[in-house]
Amino acid sequence: MSKGSPISPSLMATKSAGAPKAPERVDRPTEAGVDTAAAASPVLGPNNVVPPTVMTGSEAIVRSLEELGVDDIFGLPGGAILPTYDPLMASGMNHVLVRHEQGAGHAAQGYAMVTGRVGVCIATSGPGATNLVTAIMDAHMDSVPMVAITGQVSSGVIGTDAFQEADIVGITMPITKHSFLVTDPNEIPHVMAAAFHLASSGRPGPVLVDVAKDAQQGKMTFSWPPKIDLPGYRPVVRGHNKQVREAARLIAAASKPVLYVGGGVIKAHASAELLELAELTGAPVVTTLMARGVFPDSHPQHVGMPGMHGTVSAVTALQQSDLLITLGARFDDRVTGILKTFAPNAKVIHADIDPAEISKNRTADVPIVGSVKEIIPELTEAVRTQFEASGTPDLDSWWAFLNNLRDTYPLGWTEPEDGLVAPQRVIERIGALTGPEGIYVAGVGQHQMWAAQFIKYERPHQWLNSGGAGTMGYAVPAAMGAKVGEPDRVVWAIDGDGCFQMTNQELATCAINKIPIKVAVINNSSLGMVRQWQTLFYEGRYSNTDLNTGHDTVRIPDFVKLGEAYGCASFRCERVEDIDATIQKALEINDRPVVIDFVVSPNSMVWPMVPAGVSNDQIQVARNLTPEWEEED
Repeated sequence: MSKGSPISPSLMATKSAGAPKAPERVDRPTEAGVDTAAAASPVLGPNNVVPPTVMTGSEAIVRSLEELGVDDIFGLPGGAILPTYDPLMASGMNHVLVRHEQGAGHAAQGYAMVTGRVGVCIATSGPGATNLVTAIMDAHMDSVPMVAITGQVSSGVIGTDAFQEADIVGITMPITKHSFLVTDPNEIPHVMAAAFHLASSGRPGPVLVDVAKDAQQGKMTFSWPPKIDLPGYRPVVRGHNKQVREAARLIAAASKPVLYVGGGVIKAHASAELLELAELTGAPVVTTLMARGVFPDSHPQHVGMPGMHGTVSAVTALQQSDLLITLGARFDDRVTGILKTFAPNAKVIHADIDPAEISKNRTADVPIVGSVKEIIPELTEAVRTQFEASGTPDLDSWWAFLNNLRDTYPLGWTEPEDGLVAPQRVIERIGALTGPEGIYVAGVGQHQMWAAQFIKYERPHQWLNSGGAGTMGYAVPAAMGAKVGEPDRVVWAIDGDGCFQMTNQELATCAINKIPIKVAVINNSSLGMVRQWQTLFYEGRYSNTDLNTGHDTVRIPDFVKLGEAYGCASFRCERVEDIDATIQKALEINDRPVVIDFVVSPNSMVWPMVPAGVSNDQIQVARNLTPEWEEED
């Protein structure tokens, strides 16, 4: 790390098993309403003073990362980034050599999701950089703070279709908060500091820094901290007082309020603030797929996850509500169904750090721009004052209606008629035997929805998944990054046999670097969610969804042999009576990765389900079975 003299105590986050921390900065006075963290010091890290020192651009990249407080990097070298890999070898930072650049990107995401720090990935130019695009887009959709550093061909040949040249800045511009192209080595310190500031402040997201090879090799004068100049970038944190008071007035007047909580509350590290507001209002809480764990599942006010595969109680609470208290959510189509039929009688309070999200899909009656970390306590105080003046609303009949739904339509599953294991049972047992201190990272598809439904989430940063992009192949590398960030926690990658085959090469990375993740392959021998849709909507015509990996197939590949080839402890479980023992065996192994091939029924489906293209009122609890209820008066 830096040998410069600190001007303030080091504020870098540590790798403890405690709660993740937001990026830390040095305090200084701030203007009202402006992002206090950004205004304190836009430069992350301890802000050491480094006097002017001559070095190469590549040395400046490494030194900047050190000064920014980076501990872990995921990457893969190549010709255009090779100058930077040379000084990186002498750094105290931990570089994890991945087997594919997409793995580096997802690992950086997983790291960021559990630590609250900026994830860092590195790749070379051309195909190395384009292999990062999927992970960058995924981070953009799910607002994950990440900086991707790519090498670029020398500035003199940019635009000539030079070997391994790709316009990665142009390619990624729509899917990053910002993309930098550096051709002058003297720009490196302030560009790196700006990239980390952009990635971590306001609405978090990915930032690309593309550095020409000659800029890496050229000489420059390094000093720290640099000045960051980003005209027009001033994220607002504090909500407008008038809007907050109006929101409190609506809450006090509502008879059927719902706290509609999205992933922005997790990104803002505002779970404690949310709990206080929820208990003050007494309102039911729904947590979206990206917000699972921000409000404890065990809390009596939690009515479940909304959306296409949400609980009947959560979906119906939103539909029947007269007030949506929307915090860090974006009215995603998977939550709303047909937008014009969503919560038709509800007024909307919408608080979000990103003004572009407010009224984008659903018009807000009370828009509040700012960080929910600041807005929720402000709203709590305003609601408390309003309750003292006008009394606490009576929500008894609202709760009676919702509790009846919870009792009548609980989450569950039916045992498969083919005699094979129910995948829901496997996932439920993984959660029960590991507990809430574990971290659960899902791929995309049926297993993702079952993991969201049947594992109990009691704390934030316990659940990681690719929500907005739905990226197959996310689980294994993201779990790897999560384990690097939180080495003292058990980390499960709950993957499908389709997803697993997209990125399982990172098992080699895990084995060699002693990153002992545990992988549960929910092997239904098919692209499960696609097969479910083919069953329901295409008359059972299973076009190109059979993967031949499961029961009574050729088993190509054999996941047990594959895991063993990658240096993992590997097991197969095909019987209900072996599930617990197999999971326990995996939990006892902590010196290498574990792969378990759970062979399950291909006929199990995810329920409840709101079919695409219909109103949430059409939610089905089983095939062609829609709940019957009398609307709450």
